[in-house]
Amino acid sequence: MSTLANFFSQYMTDLKPLNLKLTDFVEVLILAFLIYEILVWIKNTRAWILLKGFILLMLFILMALIFRMDTILFIVGKSVNAGIIALVVIFQPELRKALEQLGQKNVIANIVSFDSNKEPSERFSDRTINEVVKACFEMGKVKTGALIVIAMDIPLTEYERTGIVIDSAISSQLILNIFEHNTPLHDGAVIMCGDRITAATCYLPLSDNMELSKELGTRHRAAIGISEVTDSFTIVVSEETGAVSVAQGGRLWRNVDQDVLKKRLVEIQGKEAESRRFRLWKGRHRDERKAGQ
Repeated sequence: MSTLANFFSQYMTDLKPLNLKLTDFVEVLILAFLIYEILVWIKNTRAWILLKGFILLMLFILMALIFRMDTILFIVGKSVNAGIIALVVIFQPELRKALEQLGQKNVIANIVSFDSNKEPSERFSDRTINEVVKACFEMGKVKTGALIVIAMDIPLTEYERTGIVIDSAISSQLILNIFEHNTPLHDGAVIMCGDRITAATCYLPLSDNMELSKELGTRHRAAIGISEVTDSFTIVVSEETGAVSVAQGGRLWRNVDQDVLKKRLVEIQGKEAESRRFRLWKGRHRDERKAGQ
């Protein structure tokens, strides 16, 4: 017992008090954020399946270390560099998507608005919402297929180049004429930016998500595909059923009605964006003084 007591006494004597600084807490927060984002990325991509295979491989290497299998360890040691390059090549689409999503977060801008006098801006007008909703459900009644992509913060220039430039004001009649059967512009997607249609017959990337329903056609897969690589909002009108669906952030909501579609468009319109941000002290005090007068 005396030996054990001496050991703990010496250990406590040699143990130096922790000298924590503010930067240490910031470093922990940054590491926690990065680890969380990496885990979410792995869970939402095919990397989760490959990660399980990687864990099995690591267990196999650990077994080789325990039993001193020198030949296997030699091969592993020589193939580490090539393995890292192979992982980058295999996960290139997922890595690109992860970096794009990180760039879309706008963490600082969402917390603090540096221009307290700036009025909230709208992405598009109420008239545009009404015209789009009207056109979509008129096409749904006659089962005319349609694919409408609404640009958000990420420019869709590279996809506009695959189609025909229109640059026209939005109206339900124009949308109906574009997607009418046997017309030159009906095949492909229409891209909207603000209150204008910028291009038609545009080609979109198809989603490679293996969990999607087999019932979904090319239009729905293209809607999900563009929402996976950009922050756009996409509306799909099914040619088979006439049902209206929307896609955003890699997710698809099927069979929405007029009220739901209009509500979603109002949400992305941007009127309420500023209300979710904290104003700077100067702007807040100005509002308080006005309220007290």
